[in-house]
Amino acid sequence: MTAIVWFRHDLRVADNPALAKACDLKKGVVAVYIHCQSWITKHQIAPIQLDFIRRHLVVLRQSLLEKNIPLKVYSVKKSSDIPKLLLKIASEYQADHLFFNAEYPVDEIERDLEVNRQLSANSIQVKRCHDRVIIPPGMILNGQGEPYKVFTAFKNKWLQTIMPLTSTGQAMQPLPTPKKLPSLTLEPDTEESINKLFKKTDLKDSSHWQVGEKIVHKKLMQFIDNHITDYKTNRDFPAIDGTSSLSPYLALGVISPRQAIHQVLQFTHGEWDGKNAGAGCWISELIWREFYQHILVSFPHVCKRQPMQAYTEAFPWRSDKNLFSAWCEGKTGIPIVDAAMRQLLATGWMHNRLRMVVAMFLTKNCQIDWRMGETFFMQHLIDGDFSANNGGWQWSASTGTDAAPYFRIFNPISQSEKFDPNGNFIRYWLPELADLSTKEIHCPKSAKNYPAPVVDLSESRKSTIAIFAAIQSNKVK
Repeated sequence: MTAIVWFRHDLRVADNPALAKACDLKKGVVAVYIHCQSWITKHQIAPIQLDFIRRHLVVLRQSLLEKNIPLKVYSVKKSSDIPKLLLKIASEYQADHLFFNAEYPVDEIERDLEVNRQLSANSIQVKRCHDRVIIPPGMILNGQGEPYKVFTAFKNKWLQTIMPLTSTGQAMQPLPTPKKLPSLTLEPDTEESINKLFKKTDLKDSSHWQVGEKIVHKKLMQFIDNHITDYKTNRDFPAIDGTSSLSPYLALGVISPRQAIHQVLQFTHGEWDGKNAGAGCWISELIWREFYQHILVSFPHVCKRQPMQAYTEAFPWRSDKNLFSAWCEGKTGIPIVDAAMRQLLATGWMHNRLRMVVAMFLTKNCQIDWRMGETFFMQHLIDGDFSANNGGWQWSASTGTDAAPYFRIFNPISQSEKFDPNGNFIRYWLPELADLSTKEIHCPKSAKNYPAPVVDLSESRKSTIAIFAAIQSNKVK
């Protein structure tokens, strides 16, 4: 008999709970990856992320082969075909176990429950492991036994829960890489087979992002050695190489949050916060990612294009196509917004501070529905992750859990002057403004080949605050 490991957003060999548990059975293991075109379309997976997945599968294939674990790849038209396919695979390879790592959005949970139902009914043991979070959803609750809606309280409880385990060695120690298994007569699928899963028309070149577990661990150690101490100070300046740029790898599970935090704690000698403010701040960002995963399970309506705070559905969001297109194309006449959007279009990534700036500009100044921005990001981000993206957009739009108060509206020009003081980021992405003075580049009065602002920042701010105040007042009544 063999065991099957179903890979999804966990494209690594090291510290992979599902793979480790399968290997612990000391029998043959077959790795499986299933490509579903309708899933890609429904969930707006970015072409650049698809290419990134394709390239990582090629690397994963070789890493698994070194452990005598063949990778087999399959394609289905719709997600409802997946349980039947897994049953067929189990029969073909005489498998009595299926292992996979949990995913938490509603569609993913429903898919996996159906897989469990059908395979269990056919005497195949299904084991669901936790890999995208360190503490599984449902285990961080307040004094009333309810899930947290505010990040700071969640973080404090999370730390209270995990820190004692860290001191006893029960947590944060990554799982060892599986040992080499006995050879199977089964040949792995070829690199050509992997490439055939993905239509070339669906892909955007991701080659400026390197791939593989070795690469991501090298990037992590370089960040820790060279940048983490100054992370809290430098992380908000887009022209500075002050962030880890690990989000694309966390999104695909090429590195786990446990591996990342473990390495940071090695660097800080077990200190979570305080002595090294940069390290503490970076760990806090990883806990934010975990918080948003917990939110999906505790408040599943956010997976259904609904705001966390129901009263905000009364906001009269606009759907102005021309205004939205100007934002999408980086032609709003607000330099920092346009530079950020052009960075996204060119690289599939955007600096985190600027994600908040452009999201607030779209929702609070343009009054465009946050869901349009959320979808656009997923269509273009190489690090697209539903929970983090949805959480960030709802925070910016003041519709979500732990949302920015509705009256907190970033002024993009002030943000630009503060975090790109010399205009270096703007000059790089908007060469048409490169010759402007440092003072003028943040808010050009007149520049050739550059549009006038699409909205009045002051008036649009006042309008948005008034609307939010009115609907909140109605909520109280």
